[in-house]
Amino acid sequence: MERIMTLKSVNPATGEAWKIFDEWTPEQTLEAVDAAAGAYASWKETSFARRAECLVSLAGVLKARADEFAGLMAGEMGKPLAFGRAEVLKCAAACEFYAEKGEAMLASEPVSGCGERAYVDFAPLGVVLAVMPWNFPFWQALRVAAPTLMAGNTMVLKHASNVPQCALAIEDAFRESAFPDDVFRTLLIGARQVESVLDHPSVIGVSLTGSEGAGRKVAAAAGARLKKSVMELGGSDPFVVLEDADIAHAAKVGASSRCVNAGQTCIAAKRFIVRDEVYDDFLAALDREMGELKVGDPTADGTIVGPMASTALRAELHDQVGRCVAAGGRILRGGELPEGPGAFYPPTIIADAPFEAEVCREELFGPAALVFRAKDDDEAIRMANDTPFGLGGSVWTGDKDRGLALARRIETGVAVVNGLVRSDPNMPFGGIKNSGFGRELSSFGIREFVNIKSVIVD
Repeated sequence: MERIMTLKSVNPATGEAWKIFDEWTPEQTLEAVDAAAGAYASWKETSFARRAECLVSLAGVLKARADEFAGLMAGEMGKPLAFGRAEVLKCAAACEFYAEKGEAMLASEPVSGCGERAYVDFAPLGVVLAVMPWNFPFWQALRVAAPTLMAGNTMVLKHASNVPQCALAIEDAFRESAFPDDVFRTLLIGARQVESVLDHPSVIGVSLTGSEGAGRKVAAAAGARLKKSVMELGGSDPFVVLEDADIAHAAKVGASSRCVNAGQTCIAAKRFIVRDEVYDDFLAALDREMGELKVGDPTADGTIVGPMASTALRAELHDQVGRCVAAGGRILRGGELPEGPGAFYPPTIIADAPFEAEVCREELFGPAALVFRAKDDDEAIRMANDTPFGLGGSVWTGDKDRGLALARRIETGVAVVNGLVRSDPNMPFGGIKNSGFGRELSSFGIREFVNIKSVIVD
């Protein structure tokens, strides 16, 4: 008899499990996917105007319940309340964005020079599977759902196993909104059922945000079934500081970028590459800024850095920090496991680690910054690109034209001059190399799971 798996809500600030769910049986999973497939038959024929109304309705639910949902995130994965509220409101904004612009993004495009008349049409395809992570449990799911549903597809969500209440809350928000039943469904399943969902004939593709290892497995499973996949995987984002940068501002933003969400974000600044001329000044400024970040209870006012999502993830980060030191790195701040309950880890700075060390080529998924020297711009860009990852990166300089030229040389899906690397519905988001393929958001994202169809009249 097969053992029943469980999905647990464990408060990472205390280590206490506060809700446990049995994983669905394969029969329950099939029933939900069948329901989403059934809903697709009518949803694909629904007008853009009506789809937009549903998205606006969902945005209203998200806004009204932002405090409630922020509390769920704080309890399940440790996000401070203020950041959780902001995440939910960002989801609402994405829904409103696609409600306003989705129809135009999918409008039939006339093409000249091919027959008497020719068009490119964009049509929905079926059910999209979303495999999502725990670090931004609402945003990651909704930034896929909003364009997917506006395009006329339906969606099933396999969320991370440590945020089952967030997963169910997202489905509840859909039920409360104007969306028809079963257009969006949450599946309470573990990783072992993903392939069976992909086997369903109505599931036409999968969008995954997660680790490189998970991406390789799910992309391989989708490819074996000739189903499309979009992969947004890990990152080791360079934060390049030139000698003419505003050092105080760059350090303040850099500390925030490295430690937001307890450092558990794929587009956090992770490798600080600093010109020799300002290396010492920047290092001192970064140390001051990281020292001022309040670490503590994610439900308390003023907390900036909550716990990591689990003690297992903290142990993995601490091992990486130890290997950085063993390779020759110098801990300037943090780097020690705190006493007491929970998965807290202090903001940590490691300077002078050898750039070529294997651990320095890994993604450090927690509040630990690596700081390196560069003798000139060319070396800084070489170091920025010398990584298996290619998700985001930034350049900090007083000369924006110089910064733009260098940003265009960084091998990433997103590059920013004098600002945080971020996702925005107006711009495509995704990576290259081991950071994945395909794009989310903007017109590029809404066209990932549609039939791009040539129609010709001779």
